[in-house]
This record gives sequence, C-alpha cells and structure tokens, in this order.
Amino acid sequence: MPDDLPWIIRASDRAKIPEESQQHPLNPNSEIHGWSLSDLVGLQRVGLYFIRVPPGKESFILHNHYVQEEFMFVLSGKGMARIGDAEHEIGPGDFIGFRTPSVLHHLRNHGSEDLVYLTGGEKGQFEIADFPTVGKRLVRAGNEVKLYPLDAGEPLVPPASGEIR
Repeated sequence: MPDDLPWIIRASDRAKIPEESQQHPLNPNSEIHGWSLSDLVGLQRVGLYFIRVPPGKESFILHNHYVQEEFMFVLSGKGMARIGDAEHEIGPGDFIGFRTPSVLHHLRNHGSEDLVYLTGGEKGQFEIADFPTVGKRLVRAGNEVKLYPLDAGEPLVPPASGEIR
C-alpha cells in the first residue's frame, strides 16, 4: 500500500474530500453522490462506498450479478428496494445482501430527504451482470467493460437430438 494513503477516514475528513457524482449510463433517473471509502484507504479486494441518492432519484438500474456479491446498509432516509418482483420500503438500520447469482435488485429514493447508505462488495477482475429492462448483459474483464444484447448468446454445444434447451 502506498505510504501516502491514510488508515482512517474520519467523518470530518469527508468534508475536505470532493464528493463524486455518477449516473448509470442506462438509466436517466439514476443519480448518486459520495465517496469510495475503500479506494481512499487503498483496499484492493473489497469495495465500500458511502452513497447519497437525492429525493426522486434512483441508485442505478435494475440488475443482477453473477460473480460478485453486493450489500447495502441504510444510514438515513427512506427508499424502495426492488428485490425480484417485490418492492420493500427500507430505512435506517436496514441491511440488504445479495449472494451470487443474485436476484434482480434496485434502489429508489421516494422520500423527501437524501437516502444515505453504505454499499459494497467484492472488487474482482471479472463480473457479469444483466440489465433486463434494457435487454443488456454487462461483461467486465479487468478494465474492459462491454455490453451485449441479452438474446445474443447461443449454446456452446447444440442440443442433442430431441433434447430441449
């Protein structure tokens, strides 16, 4: 780890660190702000992010993961978590975890104040995720990220005669 990275990021330090903002490129209503706490201290295998979603905005896009696990812990505000086909109201102290392969999930802030939460998971070199509302599959290998149509795949081995796949 580089010697110039701190071991501790104090709450008072965050006021001095410029907040990062991001919008998921496939969801025009996505808007998040915050910091990668794990990057600030040099973690390489675990990601931990302090996230703020403004009222009326969404975290990313409905998605699921095939390789990397993900979690969320709500610090303040209210939101709706879509998990599979169901929606669940979430608030301070609620924890959500997605083992892989994960169920579809997404967060939306329907409250009048920011939805603030910690989120994180694995930072592996590979990930596959689906975005069914736009019919896309993300494939990431290292720094290369590509999108493919969900229906573009074909079986590696054709089905045997009479076998249904």
